[in-house]
Amino acid sequence: MKSSNVTLKSIAERLDVSVTTVSRVLNGKSDRYRISKETQELINTAAKELSYSPNQLARGLRLKRTNTIGYIIPDISNPFFSSIAKNVEKSARKLGYSILLCDSEEDTKIEENLLQLMIDRKVDGLIISPVGIEVNHLRRIAQKNIPIVLLDRYFPELNLPFVTSDNYKGALEAVNMLIEHGHRRIACIQGLVNTSPNNDRVRGYIDAHKTHELSVDRKLIVGDSFGEENGYIETKLLLKQDDPPTALFAVSNLISLGAIRAISEEGLKIPDDISMVSFDDQPYSRFLSTPMTTVSQQNSQIGQIAIKLLIDQIESNRQLEPKGIFLPTKLISRDSVKRNINLGIKAIG
Repeated sequence: MKSSNVTLKSIAERLDVSVTTVSRVLNGKSDRYRISKETQELINTAAKELSYSPNQLARGLRLKRTNTIGYIIPDISNPFFSSIAKNVEKSARKLGYSILLCDSEEDTKIEENLLQLMIDRKVDGLIISPVGIEVNHLRRIAQKNIPIVLLDRYFPELNLPFVTSDNYKGALEAVNMLIEHGHRRIACIQGLVNTSPNNDRVRGYIDAHKTHELSVDRKLIVGDSFGEENGYIETKLLLKQDDPPTALFAVSNLISLGAIRAISEEGLKIPDDISMVSFDDQPYSRFLSTPMTTVSQQNSQIGQIAIKLLIDQIESNRQLEPKGIFLPTKLISRDSVKRNINLGIKAIG
């Protein structure tokens, strides 16, 4: 008999016991119903010999639970999100849940379609690192009382629990460091405009200048995505200015990689010609030709907390009181920042 055709009834008929008894044994309820050790052993042995595999879909429909969590991220190629995804999956597995992982490609329409796909798949709950610009589709999902936790990106106006880094304080500390090292023309290469991490990091950049009573040159706040190409293009343009910056603050790890490539192509060196701090520490950060000063986030803890918040909703069958959890960041000082004793580098011809 093929394992796909083996049912509780098959095992029951083979052993001449009731289907109910077989079900109770295989679902770990033997002690509750005082089923003898001998019967338990016979049923477990038969199930193993017949390669019995429970129909999880049918079981899920019966219990109205699939033990599956949908997780949507905006860019799986970004080491930050792939690192968190690994921790989310690991934490979920330990608690008996599987993860259905999808990539929205920083596209709100794709994100909306993926949300519907996951609802159709009857996931028990959703963890979403949203694109972060449009909110209405998330509001509609929340109104259906589906357990949701936002991760990394959030909407202040949306009453949903979220877990993120304290992006504002991380950026404030990073730019303060550059200013304290004598830099006055500090460029900020930002990510996707109007997303919460970007807004908070840019706000930290601006407030660091205000703290030191420095004016902000808005022409030095550039960029429009968290990707490497954005860092490359904007750095090329910044270095062509008549009065180029002496330091860069890259609001993501991928932006910093693009910036490093552009600086190298122009024959400049970090930090001799230009200093840099990058938001988000990665394993490779300390192994770059010039080890990068970074703002480190608690990737592991972000994922673990998000899972626990979500499963608490699922298993208590209630929505959490909306709350935001901001995890502290840490500035890791390496070799990419030096004290500025010049007015700046010359514009690249």
